[in-house]
Amino acid sequence: MVFKAVFTAILVLFSCLLILATCSSVHNYSPLKTNGSYLAGIEMADQTFNVVTSSASDCGFSNPDHRNEESKKLNEPRVVKLPLKRRTSSKLDKRQSVIESTLRDLNRIHTFRRRILENKNQNAPSRLSNHRQLLEEHPTEVDVFPGHLVGSLKSGVSLGSGEYFIDVYLGTPPKHFLLILDTGSDLNWIQCVPCYDCFEQDGPHYDPKFSTSFQNISCKDPRCDLVSSPDPPRPCKGVNQSCPYFYWYGDSSNTTGDFALETFTVNLTSSDGKSEFKRVENVMFGCGHWNRGLFHGASGLLGLGRGPLSFSSQLKSLYGHSFSYCLVDRNSDPTVSSKLIFGEDKELLAHPQLSFTKLLNGKDNPVDTFYYVEIKAISVGGETLNIPKEMWGFTENGGGGTIIDSGSTLSYFVEPAYEVIKEAFIKKIRKYSLVTDFPILKPCYNVSGIKNLEMPSFKIHFSDGAEWNFPIQNYFIWVDQEVVCLALMPSKTSPFSIIGNYQQQNFHILYDTKKSRLGFAPTKCADVLQTY
Repeated sequence: MVFKAVFTAILVLFSCLLILATCSSVHNYSPLKTNGSYLAGIEMADQTFNVVTSSASDCGFSNPDHRNEESKKLNEPRVVKLPLKRRTSSKLDKRQSVIESTLRDLNRIHTFRRRILENKNQNAPSRLSNHRQLLEEHPTEVDVFPGHLVGSLKSGVSLGSGEYFIDVYLGTPPKHFLLILDTGSDLNWIQCVPCYDCFEQDGPHYDPKFSTSFQNISCKDPRCDLVSSPDPPRPCKGVNQSCPYFYWYGDSSNTTGDFALETFTVNLTSSDGKSEFKRVENVMFGCGHWNRGLFHGASGLLGLGRGPLSFSSQLKSLYGHSFSYCLVDRNSDPTVSSKLIFGEDKELLAHPQLSFTKLLNGKDNPVDTFYYVEIKAISVGGETLNIPKEMWGFTENGGGGTIIDSGSTLSYFVEPAYEVIKEAFIKKIRKYSLVTDFPILKPCYNVSGIKNLEMPSFKIHFSDGAEWNFPIQNYFIWVDQEVVCLALMPSKTSPFSIIGNYQQQNFHILYDTKKSRLGFAPTKCADVLQTY
């Protein structure tokens, strides 16, 4: 009863914050002089969100001598590694972490729905074709080299976040920043000086005036059409006026700033262990001056969505049309990193248990950002459940379908399908006693003293015959030392489903956009480090 009271208080506080955000006054900001930003004259509504503390990462500007090696010629296959600093915290217990991650997920789903409806009301195929043509006319600049781009990922579970974080180096000279990885969005962005209204981060923000490679994109540039402008839009008066952007996320987080170009620096490592730094120029990104929301200490976000603005889409000339990641078990040693790999991974393609299912394209994909898969059925304990097939299809208004998403923590199924799945587990689990005092997830069970947890199997069947069979730790979550809960939720307000990152842990997930397929192979992700 005490826990329910605490949870109710959290929900009331969360609602009050949103009400305050809506009713708050408008602030007038002084003109933005740095790099001629046009956003200085835009009045931004004052909103209130949770302020978060970043990790103690080194954001100071530096120019190490070893980074001057980028002029060396590449004479052999390379592997590119982006190192990541250690992030530790014990601020939140397991229950509180699950609550905060779930609240964020639910708001994210709501905004996914808004994005789908807005996309449906526009000429999506024509817009996408125009966007891809713009990218072909203004490519990123990089010397072609073989190998992989390998980044280290860290789970934010110790910080109460269900997201994963990655290190990048930005600007000239290169400077280290920590970004959230998100396959459900396209825009890459970072908090920028001057930061008029930003969430807290440890260390200085990115300052474009200290980077010789920073370039604002003009509001007259055709690439300005790739981003959404703040509301209300302001007229473009000349080529020296910057391109303003606005981007919002499913948890009411948002970023507003200047659309710009910058150089990303990556560390190329050869098979003999030698390394050198390589510059990737003219990467489009958002330089955010107003940034609000639940970003859990990151400096910004690295978008890996299917749309033309994402980091993966912009760098196809570097690694081709595929990327993959392998997310370690959240109960693993916290010093072990997950891996994000760009390029063809021969070891993964040779995996004996690698399965593929198709990614939906064209008219079958309502939003070009999302990675849609097509579910046919669900089975629990070897029994195929009686879920009508229309639960998995698209609706006339653009809703429906199933998205695979790295930014959502749990998996969400349309409510009628979820109820059938939940009741199937309750019916089949008789070995453990039900626990009813956890208000978020159902069912929950007391497993005190149990060393080897036994639960009915859980499997997703896809329309093309592929099957995804999950281990117990991917669909039951420990909320404390004695209680486990089914790590699935209903998608009540939006008629589509999501396969979240909790269900993806210890699977090597491959996104192959050229062949329009999603690959998945059971893997001990902590061991992937040994091959790179």
